[in-house]
Amino acid sequence: MSLRAWEIEDLDRIAEIEEECFSDPWTRRMLAETFLSDRFHGVLLDEGGIVGYGGMSVALDEAEIELIAVSEMYRRCGRGNVLLQELIRIAAECGVKKIFLEVRVSNSAAQILYLKSGFRGLYCRTRYYPDGEDAVVMMKELG
Repeated sequence: MSLRAWEIEDLDRIAEIEEECFSDPWTRRMLAETFLSDRFHGVLLDEGGIVGYGGMSVALDEAEIELIAVSEMYRRCGRGNVLLQELIRIAAECGVKKIFLEVRVSNSAAQILYLKSGFRGLYCRTRYYPDGEDAVVMMKELG
């Protein structure tokens, strides 16, 4: 298992995992536009092929985790935590003081992962997702 930064050639596989994991996946175009931003930091979990990824944008002393996913057959073995901890490490390295993210209210597995990593729920965004589901906004303070 190794971690590495995103490369443009990885976008097709990342888009495949997005399709597999989410009912409202980011398109390849959305992923590419995000990847090309100078504020974006992406990390991949490579096990002879990409099995998971995470991405965040950093602006001044705040970051937003925008993407984190692990392919279905590789879940529940700590890989999501590996990705999350790497994003937190990168954020700290960039001088970030607060990290934010949104998570579906129904995604209890992700919420538990975030809570165990020191995130706390701030508030709900009503009907945030295209299917009308609410999102919990979470935040972690660094240093």
